[in-house]
Amino acid sequence: MHVDLASGPSPSEWSTISLPDGLHIAPCNRPAHELFPAWRAAFSPEHPDHFQGSDGEALDTQLAPLLTGEVLGPVMPCSTLAVDETDRVVAGVIITDRDGLPWIATVFRRPDPHCAGLGSVLLRRMLADAASRGLTEMALVVSDGNRARHLYEKLGFRLTSTSLTVLVP
Repeated sequence: MHVDLASGPSPSEWSTISLPDGLHIAPCNRPAHELFPAWRAAFSPEHPDHFQGSDGEALDTQLAPLLTGEVLGPVMPCSTLAVDETDRVVAGVIITDRDGLPWIATVFRRPDPHCAGLGSVLLRRMLADAASRGLTEMALVVSDGNRARHLYEKLGFRLTSTSLTVLVP
């Protein structure tokens, strides 16, 4: 999916959308182990993007390489985290520079009722920040069956292509 930030920039009020009480924005400059509990909880076994391996494998082969830029390129400054009053990460949007194309690598939030809607808030704030930084486009991939696709479409993302992965045992 793709959104054109140049011809249809996000509303400026998106940059000031408030987070739920007790939460605040933090830069995405923390080590993977600090993001991991919220990231892992966001992708339960029922989620289409759940990683089947152990927590250690998920941290070492999925999240840590993403944050160090080994996968999908370096993390961009418009990436953002939401943290609670104890400075614990509860949600995040990680944007990478994928060969010159700003790429939403992951969006996650704890499945806590207090965090409901937080992914939407963070995405809107990130898109406003990205546009203010002069980025002209943003792209992502969303798995079939991921309920977030509706949100991406609501935010202006349009389907640009589809693909199918076949896993042969």
